[in-house]
Amino acid sequence: MDQRDEQEFAAYFAARRDAVRRTAYMLCGDWHRADDLAQTAFVALHRRWKKIRDRAATDAYVRTTLVRASIDESRRPWRREWQTETLPEPADDTPGLDDLVATREDLLAALKEVPPKQRAVLVMRFFEGLDVTSAAQALGCSEGNVKSQTARGLANLRQVLEREVETNG
Repeated sequence: MDQRDEQEFAAYFAARRDAVRRTAYMLCGDWHRADDLAQTAFVALHRRWKKIRDRAATDAYVRTTLVRASIDESRRPWRREWQTETLPEPADDTPGLDDLVATREDLLAALKEVPPKQRAVLVMRFFEGLDVTSAAQALGCSEGNVKSQTARGLANLRQVLEREVETNG
């Protein structure tokens, strides 16, 4: 890339870094993984920067790369978690700061339990504010798929949150 392209990319990176990182966090629920996903998206963008003709579509390209990287990462064998019946240490019953932010934490925890493709659609639609058409373009699927994944994802999210309310009040 020439100097002008490098400067344009640097300006785009500086302007969109935090937003991409937040979106990545909403997809995976872990800030360290979010940093890795954002880095993956920006590296892919840097490789293709010179070939991108429509700079207005750059955000869509980054979102698509981010979602695909998130789904690919969730398929890796070392990312699979094992469920156990007993916790490694007893839970502390004293209320603390976490009770003050329970709503957000419950939502993020519930979002982690939604399957990756449904989570991607929910993040694109409700956290990124994309409409069905834009979400379909960002995810590389049909509008009907976005609608059905949204409905299934919301149903799963409701189930998880209702289970949380029944368990913890």
